[in-house]
Amino acid sequence: MDDLGSKKVTRLEDLARMAGVSVSTASRALNDSPAVNARTKQVIWKLAREHDYPFRRSMPAGPIGAKATISIVVPKPQGRDARLSDPFFFELISGLGDAARERGCDVHISHVTPANYEDLHVALTTHRAEGVVFFGQSTLHAAFNRLAESDGRFVVWGGSLPEQRYCSIGSDNHLGGARATGHLARLGRRKIAFLGQTDAPEMGQRYRGYVDAMDTAGLEIDPRLTAQAFFSVESAESCVDSLLEQGLDFDAIVAATDLIALGAMRALKRAGRSIPDDVAIVGYDNISFARYSTPSLTTIDQDMAKAGRLLVSKLLDRQGRGAPASERLATDLIIRESCGG
Repeated sequence: MDDLGSKKVTRLEDLARMAGVSVSTASRALNDSPAVNARTKQVIWKLAREHDYPFRRSMPAGPIGAKATISIVVPKPQGRDARLSDPFFFELISGLGDAARERGCDVHISHVTPANYEDLHVALTTHRAEGVVFFGQSTLHAAFNRLAESDGRFVVWGGSLPEQRYCSIGSDNHLGGARATGHLARLGRRKIAFLGQTDAPEMGQRYRGYVDAMDTAGLEIDPRLTAQAFFSVESAESCVDSLLEQGLDFDAIVAATDLIALGAMRALKRAGRSIPDDVAIVGYDNISFARYSTPSLTTIDQDMAKAGRLLVSKLLDRQGRGAPASERLATDLIIRESCGG
C-alpha cells in the first residue's frame, strides 16, 4: 500500500465514482471533450476543485505553459448590447492582460453574455479557469450576491453597491461625478446638464455625485437637462440634438463616460456651438481617445493598470472560500481643453 501521508490523493477513479460516471467520461470531461455535455462537465470540474484533483495537467499545455487561466465575461449591459469594441473595455482588458502576463497567466475572453443568475452560474462553472472577471454589474447585483454564497472564484469590475457580498474593483463613482460637476461650477458654469443612464449602477452613482455637487454649489437642477444617454457616441449625439431642438439653455455637460462626452462634442460642433466657450464638457474614464479629441477632453481618470493588477490579485491570491475585500480606485480630475480651465 502506498504511503500517501495524512491526506488522501484523489484519483480519476474517485472523481468518476463521486460523479456517477465512467472513468472514460470523467477523463473526457476534464479534457473538455465535446462528447460530454456541459452539465456533466460542471459536476466533474466542481468535484475536481473541491477535492484538489490537479486537473490542469489534463489540459493542453499551450505554447508557454501558463501557470493559470483567467476568464473574462461581459454581462449583458442594461439597455444595450455588450460590445468588446468599446474603447473602455479595450483599456480594461489591456490592464488586466498586462497584470496576468506578469503573473504568468493566460486570459480567456468568453463569448457568453449573462443576463440572469443561471447565466452567471454557467459562466462561472463551465470552464477550468482559476476564476472569472465579470466586466460590469448591469442589473445583476442580487444575482452576484447569490453566486458568492456558493462560489467565490470571481471578481466584478464595478462600483460598490449596498449590501454587497461579492468582491468588486472600481472607482468611487459618486466622488468622480461630484468632482466633475464641482469643477464646472467653480469655473462659473451655472446650467449644467448630465448625460447618462441614471438607473444603471455606475452611471447612477455618478449622477448622484452630480446632484450633490450641484446642491453644494447652490445650483438648481433642471430635470430637462438630465438626458438618458446610453454607452455610445450615437446615443449621446441624439440626446444633445434633442436638448438643442427643445431650445434648452445649458452651458456645461457632465458626461457619464468619455464616449458620451465625445458624442456630445460632435453634436455641439455640428450645431455651431463652441467648446468650451459656449458649452464646457467633462467626461469619465480617461480613455486614450480623450487626449486626442479636438478639443482634448477633460475627464475623470480611472487607473486601468492598477485595476488590472487588483482584479488579477483578487482571483489568484484569495484565501478560503469567501469573497476577497472590494477596493476603490482613485478618481483624479484630468484637466484639458474641453472645460476651458
